[in-house]
Amino acid sequence: MIYHIVKRADWDRARAMRVYMGDTLASQGFIHCSEQHQVIHVASSRYKGQTDLVVLCIEEERIKAPVKRENLEGGTELFPHIYGPLNIDAVVRVMNLPPDGNLVI
Repeated sequence: MIYHIVKRADWDRARAMRVYMGDTLASQGFIHCSEQHQVIHVASSRYKGQTDLVVLCIEEERIKAPVKRENLEGGTELFPHIYGPLNIDAVVRVMNLPPDGNLVI
């Protein structure tokens, strides 16, 4: 399972279109994701205080686009990146992300 944080409105649009493009696919070539142990840190460091966010729980085996684990910022910790649109049927659960960034998975 890998995870992706997204605004609820963007996820609702993606569900209607049956595909999720994310906000970085066009600009960076991939959709940023996290492993389970990385989600809490990403949520509290990058999304703290934001409202109306959800966490997509994505079954990696169902993703049609290539997934690569890499750190493009020079660190040693690897993050999963989806190199293409995310097919909606790969998302098996959607969880609300509290504004304080604390999430129990």
